[in-house]
Amino acid sequence: MASEKTVLITGTSSGIGLAAAVSAAQAGWTVVATMRDTGKAEALLKTAAEHAVTDRIQVKRLDVVDPDSIATCLDEVIAEHGRLDALVNNAGAAQVGTIEQMGLDDVRAAMEVNFFGVVAATRAAMPHLRASQGRVITVTSVGGAVGQPFNEAYCAAKFAVEGFMQSLDPVAATVGVDVTVVEPGAVASEFVANIGLDIPALLAAAGPYAPALQAYLARTQTSFSNAQTPFEAAAPIIEALAGNKPPFRVQTSEWARAFVGTTLADPDGSAVRTLTGTWVR
Repeated sequence: MASEKTVLITGTSSGIGLAAAVSAAQAGWTVVATMRDTGKAEALLKTAAEHAVTDRIQVKRLDVVDPDSIATCLDEVIAEHGRLDALVNNAGAAQVGTIEQMGLDDVRAAMEVNFFGVVAATRAAMPHLRASQGRVITVTSVGGAVGQPFNEAYCAAKFAVEGFMQSLDPVAATVGVDVTVVEPGAVASEFVANIGLDIPALLAAAGPYAPALQAYLARTQTSFSNAQTPFEAAAPIIEALAGNKPPFRVQTSEWARAFVGTTLADPDGSAVRTLTGTWVR
């Protein structure tokens, strides 16, 4: 094996996933950096070279909405490295719109990538994580705790991920697997740019929602002008990889912590973890 411990990270072609892959390699992990299209690995490999960790990063194809792709990738990881010590669920896709003007297919697509993709990858990885006494770390969002205008489908998916992971946490703990969710706020990355929003067209088609949408977009553009860098947002992921017993819930900034605190009286998830943990022991 190239390293004592191996981590698989999804969605590493840009943003937090790219930063997490490079940072984990810097921390001594063997990193299996996955993405739907490995033709988009140039930015990752360039950044890895700049940080002198190219030899610790292996790029593989994994599409979280394709179960065969997940299975093939995990089989290769075990064959080549002998173990899997951590899974970082990072792949996701943003979506802007309100339900009256969205098709149900749009909502289902958001759930497929942001929720079912996480479930599928986690399910496939669990036998290997049980064997290594490893951990699942999932990048959700402050939108997994606070519903946000014109993000109904996206936030619904992230709420679902948080509920899924909080429910899995005490069960996984009985077989030695730690579960953590990482909640970023605004991050200066390609994630938002990759939505490909045509703002004038959106506003023109918004009908009675146009004033609200215009106000939302103006506020969002302001918030992203003060966003964290992807490496700043990825730092808690690396801490969760290294920690002896990471908390269930971690925010990536003081702003994110305060924002999530508007809806959660249990910011780090310890109260729920303590409560539900007693239900299975």
